[in-house]
Amino acid sequence: MVSMYFVPYFLILFNVFTNPWLVLGLWIIMAFGMTGIGFSVMHDANHGAYSKNQNVNKYLGYLINLVGGSAVNWKIQHNVLHHTYTNVHDHDEDIDSGGLMRLSFHQKRYKIHRLQHIYAWFFYGLLTISWLLKKDFLQLSRYKQKDLIKTQGISYKQAYWRLVGAKIFYVLYMIVLPLIFSSQAWWLTIIFFIAMHYVSSLILSTVFQAAHVVGETTFPLPDNEGKMKDNFIVHQLKTTANFAKKNRLLSWYVGGLNFQIEHHLFPNICHVHYRKLSNIVSKTAKEYNIPYHAGKSFLSALYSHGKLLNQLGKNDFTTVN
Repeated sequence: MVSMYFVPYFLILFNVFTNPWLVLGLWIIMAFGMTGIGFSVMHDANHGAYSKNQNVNKYLGYLINLVGGSAVNWKIQHNVLHHTYTNVHDHDEDIDSGGLMRLSFHQKRYKIHRLQHIYAWFFYGLLTISWLLKKDFLQLSRYKQKDLIKTQGISYKQAYWRLVGAKIFYVLYMIVLPLIFSSQAWWLTIIFFIAMHYVSSLILSTVFQAAHVVGETTFPLPDNEGKMKDNFIVHQLKTTANFAKKNRLLSWYVGGLNFQIEHHLFPNICHVHYRKLSNIVSKTAKEYNIPYHAGKSFLSALYSHGKLLNQLGKNDFTTVN
């Protein structure tokens, strides 16, 4: 995955190819490498699951900074909030689009949401650009207010300057250097850079949505005392879905995240074990009559997601799930 990202980068920088279409192809390959780093390298590493050596996990986890993100923010949003409060409104930021889309029946519905099953696919392609330009900074400020930065063992000041340094470094090597050394017109380089992010974002977004925001999963809320109805394990089984379990190529590329149930139950176990774990989990779930959502192909899961977006955009079902 790292080679898929950096080899095309250096081919672009040293002008090995000068045909604009071939150069665009290199940027698109980088998009797949960038996404692959997120799925199957950085993700396990920042869960402490890539290696038994935590220093290996630590430094491989920083790869997210090299693709425009923030290791500190990601750990808080993903490890702390998403894994603890999966699909819980006002707690799981992964289902909070800031009002642009309605991803839960518990969120306020606006007129524009009637079209979200159409326009969502366009905006999914802007995910990483948003992280790069503004989201990481807004998140860090929000996490400071919620006193969540301390979960990462650093101060806000340290986190802030690490973020600023990482963004400056990323812009210098991913935009400035290609603008200087690439034989392509400057405006083509900018377009190709945006295309890389768009393709990567679209893949990242759809894989996540196929695992959590589909017709089979639930969106539970705590009671008046702040308590959830189900225990942690049952909650994860109800709010998470597997897909394409037999597709080994896809499973390799997405770092086993098509076995999302197993990942949520055992986030500290490397994804190479998910396939075998799934047999145990599915049998145990059946034994205790607990839902285990795992029957869809990737395309079927995306269809289910689109169908749910349509329902969420047109109905005010505040008591569902």
